[in-house]
Amino acid sequence: MSHASTENLNVIAFDAMPSPGEIKAERPLTDTLAAHVEAGRDTIKAILDRKDPRPMVIVGPCSIHDPVAGLDYARRLKALADEVADTFYVVMRVYFEKPRTTVGWKGFINDPYMDDSFRIEEGMRRGRQFLLDVVALGLPAASETLDPIAPQYYGDLLAWAAIGARTTESQTHREIASGLSSPVGFKNGTDGSLDAAVNGCLSASQAHSFLGVNERGETCIVRTRGNRYSHVVLRGGGGRPNYDTVSVSLAEQALTKARLPANLVIDCSHANSWKKPELQPLVMRDVVGQIRAGNRSIIGVMIESFIEAGNQPIPADPAELRYGCSVTDGCIGWETTALMLREAREALRETIAKRRAGQQNPIPLA
Repeated sequence: MSHASTENLNVIAFDAMPSPGEIKAERPLTDTLAAHVEAGRDTIKAILDRKDPRPMVIVGPCSIHDPVAGLDYARRLKALADEVADTFYVVMRVYFEKPRTTVGWKGFINDPYMDDSFRIEEGMRRGRQFLLDVVALGLPAASETLDPIAPQYYGDLLAWAAIGARTTESQTHREIASGLSSPVGFKNGTDGSLDAAVNGCLSASQAHSFLGVNERGETCIVRTRGNRYSHVVLRGGGGRPNYDTVSVSLAEQALTKARLPANLVIDCSHANSWKKPELQPLVMRDVVGQIRAGNRSIIGVMIESFIEAGNQPIPADPAELRYGCSVTDGCIGWETTALMLREAREALRETIAKRRAGQQNPIPLA
């Protein structure tokens, strides 16, 4: 029995939340869509295993705040993904949760109306529906795992997940990553250090037991087998980028020393572009140059992109929001995104074709 004088003293209310199973029953994953999700995960695993020679491109808005504009973007991205599919495997960035250094809008699931009403139950329903709509287009989806319970609500729809720079040191998030069904990327710390990300990959690859919830929303002991498809995402930090050849080489050495596969995703945004979205194409060109020069550890890139370039503050009246423009980090616009991927495809098409030919005609052992 609880004692009112010693607990929940700063809690205003405990509002009921539908269980993961109830939300999934309202917005079910069909066999057809499940096959799309599985195909996305299998392709990303094949890239990590060097069985698919293409790098992946995880691209999309910094955060989803308007499902209509988000789906408009997804339709455009699907057409572009098909166009560059011989060279890149395109995954849409679908981020619903936003970590905050102090305060601010925490994302679509936490506050879908952006008015501090915090209709989390509605945000979860609408977020899951958005992911279903994206997967229905034939696009694999990626998101950041922030809330420990949220993966039970929509993790079945993700082809790739990220552990962010602020949480990559968190034991809770490493444990969660060990049980995720998709490959997961650990970002290096905000100070630029690699240790937290490498240790995160090591931890996530192992079995864990921890407190969580099941589909019925019941508190339980979650026991995992470990996720062998964890890898490092280089996003810069500590006042400098880390996508250059020296930084990439140091990351490769750190992973090799830890007896982990040398798999790296380069985040073209954040500290790697000095928080200036217009510099992302320059980062991409540098990464493309490294791949052309023979680098095999770079297995993907991340890009923050939306319909309109830049970002905007959240107004008092959400009706005044500019359509297709980010309300969190600044993004490149659609035209720049399309040009960026097309140029990269032209630069890498021959390189990827040679990789594919080499896999089909391996050099016989002596």
